[in-house]
Amino acid sequence: MKFSELFNDKNDINEKSVIGFVAFVIMIIFAFADLISGALGQQLVINDIIYNSFVWVVLGSFGIAEAGKAFGNRSKE
Repeated sequence: MKFSELFNDKNDINEKSVIGFVAFVIMIIFAFADLISGALGQQLVINDIIYNSFVWVVLGSFGIAEAGKAFGNRSKE
């Protein structure tokens, strides 16, 4: 699959899930960076607004994706 095919309306990729997964990976990177910096005796300062924004993106993306599955087009069944 080409990168340009991600932007087509007719594809098999759920873009909301991709965005949620990327935001979740960034949150995991923050967590590991915090653990590593704590083990080295330094404090990692992460702005709460930025971290909470990633939390809301993850929850929103996966929530919207699941709602789309639950309430989506039932004529395909």
